[in-house]
Amino acid sequence: MTAKGLLIAAPRSGSGKTTITLGLQRALSQRGLEVRGLKCGPDYIDPAFHAAATGAPSANLDSYAMPDALLGQIASMAANDADIVIAEGSMGLFDGVPGPDGHTGTGADIAALLGWPIVLVVDVSGQAQSAGAVALGCMIYDKRIRVAGVILNKVASERHRRLAAAGMEKIGLPVFGALPREASLILPERHLGLVQAGETEDLRQRLDALADAVAAAIDLDAVVAAAGVTALPISTDRTIPLPAPGKRLAIARDAAFSFVYPHVEAGWRALGTELVPFSPLTDEPPPEACDACWLPGGYPELHAGRLAGASRFLDGLRDFARTRAVHGECGGYMVLGNALTDADGISHAMAGLLSVETSFAKRKMNLGYRNAVLAADGPLGPAGSRLSGHEFHYATVISQGEDPPFAMVADPHGSAPAPAGSRRGLVSGSFFHAIAVREGA
Repeated sequence: MTAKGLLIAAPRSGSGKTTITLGLQRALSQRGLEVRGLKCGPDYIDPAFHAAATGAPSANLDSYAMPDALLGQIASMAANDADIVIAEGSMGLFDGVPGPDGHTGTGADIAALLGWPIVLVVDVSGQAQSAGAVALGCMIYDKRIRVAGVILNKVASERHRRLAAAGMEKIGLPVFGALPREASLILPERHLGLVQAGETEDLRQRLDALADAVAAAIDLDAVVAAAGVTALPISTDRTIPLPAPGKRLAIARDAAFSFVYPHVEAGWRALGTELVPFSPLTDEPPPEACDACWLPGGYPELHAGRLAGASRFLDGLRDFARTRAVHGECGGYMVLGNALTDADGISHAMAGLLSVETSFAKRKMNLGYRNAVLAADGPLGPAGSRLSGHEFHYATVISQGEDPPFAMVADPHGSAPAPAGSRRGLVSGSFFHAIAVREGA
C-alpha cells in the first residue's frame, strides 16, 4: 500500500519548517506510525535529521534537477510500506528558478506532482491577523496546489495566538496548532545550515523534546487526516541519476566529508557499485582494493589542520591517483588542491593533486542551481555529458592554477557558461554538486 503524504512548507525561509517537520515526524513515529521523511531541493543535511527522527531513510526531491521518473522512484520508495510521508519544503513555497512548468525547483512543484496537500508554517512574530493575508496569498497563488491547514509558529502569548488564529478563520484556513517562541527548541547551526545530525550532541533527547512540544501544541490527528493520496508519476523505465565512477568506490565519510545525496548512492548501488567508506580525519587512505575514489563535500575548512597532518591519508590518496580516478566535490575539491586557508587565515597544505588554492578566510556565499557540461572524460561520464546540480559554499578560489577546467557551468538564469573546477590526469574536482544527468542529454 502506498502511503499518503503531506508537504510542510512556509511563505519564506526561517519560518521554522525544519523544527516543526522533525517534531511531527518524531511525534507520529512515537505513536507507532511508520513515517518517512523527504526533503525538497538540494539539501544534504536535513535528510539525515529526518532519518534520525523517523528511524527510516530519507532522500531529496528536486523538481528542477531531477526528471519526473526519478522523482517518482524516490517518492515511491519512501511511500511503500509506510503509513505517512512527511516531506519538508525548501525556502519559500514558490521560490524557484526559471524552468519548464513543474520543473522550477519549488516545493509547490513537488506538492502538485505528487498530489500532496500542504501544511503551511507561518512565523507570526511581528504580526497577528496580517498572517491570514500571507496565508491567503499562498492558498490562491498556484491553482495546482491545496493548502490544507496552517501551523502558527513563534507565538508570543495566548492573546497573540487568538489574534493570528482570527486571521486564519477569516480566510477559512484550519489552524492545526500554534508553537510558542522557545529558543531551546532550535537546533544548533553553522555556515551551511544545521550542525550535522551525527555531530549534534544529545540528538535523541533534542528530537524527543521537539516531539513533546509538537504533540502538546498541534492536533496530530488533524495533521494525519489532512494527508493526501500519493500520485506517482507514470514511468516504465528505471532512471539512474549519475554514472558510477567505478565498480568498487572508495568514498570518504566522516565529519569533514559527508555531503552525498542518498539517491546518488542508491543509483550507484543499483548499477552494481560497492561503496567502501574510509575516514581521512582518522588518517585512513583510500582502500587499495578500490578502482575509484570519491571525496564528497562537507566541512574540510573546519578540520584543515588535522587533514594537513594526515600523512597516511594524503600519501595514500596521491598513490591512488597515479593509476585510478579520483573526484572531489566542493569540500573534496578543496582538499585535492595545493592549499586550503582556514577561517583564521592560516594556510594548510593539501594533497596537491590539483593546482587550485582555496580560502575560507575570504568568504563569499555561492548558492544556486548549476548546469554543467563535462570538458573531458571522467568519473561522471564522457566529455560533453550534461549534468544538473548546484553549488553552496562560502570558500573562494584564491588561485586557480594552470589545470584545465573540469566542466563548463552555467546557472539557470541565462548566464553564459564559464569554466569551472580543475582536472589533471585521473584527478578532477569542482564546487559543483551533481544531482542527475540532465534530460535530453
